[in-house]
Amino acid sequence: MGQFILKTDTTKKVINIELEGTFSEEDGLKSIQAYQQTINPLTPADYELQIDCRKLNVTAPDVVPLLEGCFVMFKNDGFVKVNLTLENNPILKMQLARLGRKAGLDNIEIISTVTA
Repeated sequence: MGQFILKTDTTKKVINIELEGTFSEEDGLKSIQAYQQTINPLTPADYELQIDCRKLNVTAPDVVPLLEGCFVMFKNDGFVKVNLTLENNPILKMQLARLGRKAGLDNIEIISTVTA
């Protein structure tokens, strides 16, 4: 089961999202709904989006389209920058980088916390 925590720091203009576990389609839809409620009163173009993926598992093929939709949503919301932080997980890094490119998210930065 996937879990997510959303926090907004209005003084630093940062939205933090922590992702953990393996997301099902239902988990993904719940997280999207919470995300939209969080950013609705904000102007995303003034904010940086920081997503902590260190406890996230590689996404199952049936949930990938949902994740891709999230990347498109981040692009459309127009954040200043989108940062993804990972543990040393090359498969997840490749998956997220590919989805970011596919969505046309040019301002994405993927940071690995452990180097090989």
